[in-house]
Amino acid sequence: MCKNNILTIRDIELEILARNEYLAAENEILKTKLDKPVWLTDPERIRLAKIGKRIGLKALKSIACIVKPETILQWFRELVAKKFDGSKNRRYPGRPGTRVKIEKLILELAQNNPDWGYDRLAGALSNLGFTVSDQTIGNILRKNGIPPAPKRETAISWHDFIKSHENVLAACDFFTTEVITKAGLITYYVLFFIHIGSRKIHIAGVTSNPDENWMKQIARNVSMADLGFLSGCRYLIHDRDSKFCHSFQKILESAGIKPIRLPPKSPNLNAFAERWVRSVKEECLSKLVLFGQQGLEYALREYVAHYHEERNHQGLKNRIPFPADTYHPDWVTGKIVCKSRMNGLLKYYYRNKNMETDDNLTDFSMQPSDLAA
Repeated sequence: MCKNNILTIRDIELEILARNEYLAAENEILKTKLDKPVWLTDPERIRLAKIGKRIGLKALKSIACIVKPETILQWFRELVAKKFDGSKNRRYPGRPGTRVKIEKLILELAQNNPDWGYDRLAGALSNLGFTVSDQTIGNILRKNGIPPAPKRETAISWHDFIKSHENVLAACDFFTTEVITKAGLITYYVLFFIHIGSRKIHIAGVTSNPDENWMKQIARNVSMADLGFLSGCRYLIHDRDSKFCHSFQKILESAGIKPIRLPPKSPNLNAFAERWVRSVKEECLSKLVLFGQQGLEYALREYVAHYHEERNHQGLKNRIPFPADTYHPDWVTGKIVCKSRMNGLLKYYYRNKNMETDDNLTDFSMQPSDLAA
């Protein structure tokens, strides 16, 4: 009976070996038929890793077909390491970090007030109900690349300079346009000034020959005490055009206005003036054939009035800078009428409560109910 038992066990082992040999051969054949590598899911990797660890590297080399034996054992080591990894439940020592909201407020205060030190910023935060130490403020500023107050004050950006001086800052520039005259097609130069804070425009002069004497007279006009356009301004931005001559700058300096000459090829530094040139040309001058200097001056007067009183400005939160008496955005009743300039080239829509019309008003005969429909 013992002999029969031994033969039975041997037969079973031979059968198992034959099965394994068949499965290994089948796996090799299937692998040759696959065009792409087999992608395994995490549960499948775990299953192979557990079985492969029991079999051992030597046995795996003889039967593994889908992946390398070393890879299967590497999966098992990662599985063991993951079991004992407690980093997710680890509690780090120390105080909690500063809230993101407070950190953003600290950065905003530091950028808007370049001469404020750490203690001054801590005091300003305490006024707002936040208790933050000066050391924490220093760490936050250094982390975001903002230097201490002495260095920060001298390294003010151009954007911050414009923003902090917009009420005492003006800019000027030239643009040209072609005008038909009796002498033929003449290029006229238009010199304008813009107040940065209010976006107010002043056409200083129109000429075909902007020489030094003409520029000196313009400087006297705009810097005249209490009457000139630059009255109350401390800085004037202009480019490196040779027409802004030394005598032009001297007259402005004598009136307490500091000219700021921009670097070469830097139109973005005079963006407000450049944007106005684009507006007046695209919305008005490029759509007209101008005859004579008087025609050009008339077109400029009409557009400046439209620009001040009737045109919404995105840079001013879509408001009109100097609205006319007809500007009542809170009115929701009354007929919608249109005031046009230059034969309909420039248009302004508003509500007329009294339903009065004149030659310059076009009655649309629309009520709020019509628009809602």
